[in-house]
Amino acid sequence: MLKHDAEVADRVFHALADANRRAVIERLTHGPATVSELAALLGVTVAATVQHLRVLQDSELVRSEKVGRVRTCQIDPAGLRDAEAWLQRRRTAWEHRLDRLGAVLDDQPKESGS
Repeated sequence: MLKHDAEVADRVFHALADANRRAVIERLTHGPATVSELAALLGVTVAATVQHLRVLQDSELVRSEKVGRVRTCQIDPAGLRDAEAWLQRRRTAWEHRLDRLGAVLDDQPKESGS
């Protein structure tokens, strides 16, 4: 299961590592958009936008639907939930470690100011 979690996290964080893909995610948080609208937002070709969308879809951050000749994209919450869960597990682990460190430091004798 850990290997699967790591692979999911790798895909999601790889997708989010690119500024254009983060811009797409940000735009889609406001509602669905067509590929052409996203291309205009990014200032790149439709073909380049489709490549970015493929990475986002592979990481389950975005899903799309084609009606006629128009492909519309929207946020897929599954990928964001995966990233959030991964981060939460890391945060919980570090909080426990820091709590243990704090307990150890609290048990140390205080130095006198001579």
